[in-house]
Amino acid sequence: MTVVATGLPPASGAWREGDAPGRRKWVRLPAPLRLEAGGELPGVRLAYETWGTLNADGSNAVLVMHALTGDSHVAGPAGPGHPTPGWWDALIGPGRALDPERWFVVAPNVVGGCQGSTGPSTPAPDGRPWGSRFPLVTARDAVVAETALADALGIGRWACVLGGSMGGMRALEWAVVEPDRVERLFLVASPAATTADQIGWASPQLAAIRSDAGWRGGDYYSAPPGEGPHRGLGIARRMAHLSYRSAFELSERFGRDSQNGEDPWHGGRYAVESYLDHHADKLVRRFDAASYVRLTEMMNAHDVGRGRGGVAAALRRVTARTLVAAISSDRLYPAQQQAELAAGIPGSGPMRLIESPYGHDGFLIEAATVSTLLTELLAT
Repeated sequence: MTVVATGLPPASGAWREGDAPGRRKWVRLPAPLRLEAGGELPGVRLAYETWGTLNADGSNAVLVMHALTGDSHVAGPAGPGHPTPGWWDALIGPGRALDPERWFVVAPNVVGGCQGSTGPSTPAPDGRPWGSRFPLVTARDAVVAETALADALGIGRWACVLGGSMGGMRALEWAVVEPDRVERLFLVASPAATTADQIGWASPQLAAIRSDAGWRGGDYYSAPPGEGPHRGLGIARRMAHLSYRSAFELSERFGRDSQNGEDPWHGGRYAVESYLDHHADKLVRRFDAASYVRLTEMMNAHDVGRGRGGVAAALRRVTARTLVAAISSDRLYPAQQQAELAAGIPGSGPMRLIESPYGHDGFLIEAATVSTLLTELLAT
């Protein structure tokens, strides 16, 4: 295994050469990554983090997959190398579902991401950032890359593969592409295939980024700091965040209140607008717009049944003991999509419904319930 650092240009919201690596490690794929859409991606490196120790027979390895704007930092505080705290921190630690004394937990940053793995902001073979030349990478392609990571770590079979949202898409592909290497599968708030409605939610987000003058066709990395497509990315985040939360929660939290000290009738904001502005600002400071575009396209392309005779036929390939969970108020990936997964995967019990007012983000916010379900699956 080769451990390396990646260099990222200063105009992006991505991890840069010289930044503290934090808990990250790196592995280089032994060969170019052949892509489902055609062509190949050379020189791929994956950033990843681990917790615990792989046991002698390699039977305690767990693979955790992140969502669209997540990364490898599943657990632990923010700090040098990690712009945000662990996004599923409640799952990993002493006495938790993924106790490092028992489990060897691995979390990669997806190909196309911007927290250490090869993506649009990293150098291509000619030394310039990939930018607009970075190809479409599908969830299946990501699994091929992650298979190389598993091989490098000496993991022949995962005790469990789990993820929510985009992470669930990759986890499902793992169980279909490599059924003999996945013993258990835990899917949360994720579909078998992305629908027209979900692609529709994504379309104006992509348009917002691409219409920003700072986008420069996707080749903005040589621009001075602050001149990238930050406005477009912020608008995209506002749209996305509305799909991540429920109408009930937004109404209960904000109603028609104005932001403190502001008058919406005279140029001020409503409280919910301030909330969306806050989340836009946070993302722009830590995430790269081109990665957001390519990973959104990865999610749009998700269809586990493509080339496999349809969704039902693909799901029958899964041999893992499976638990599928849905969020009751999820309006991005509604519960009927998880019900389809549970009904179609031979080793799955009935879908488990997590009652939550928080919408799609409930898979992160309701971490205690998610942890209980994961503990149940790991005990089987």
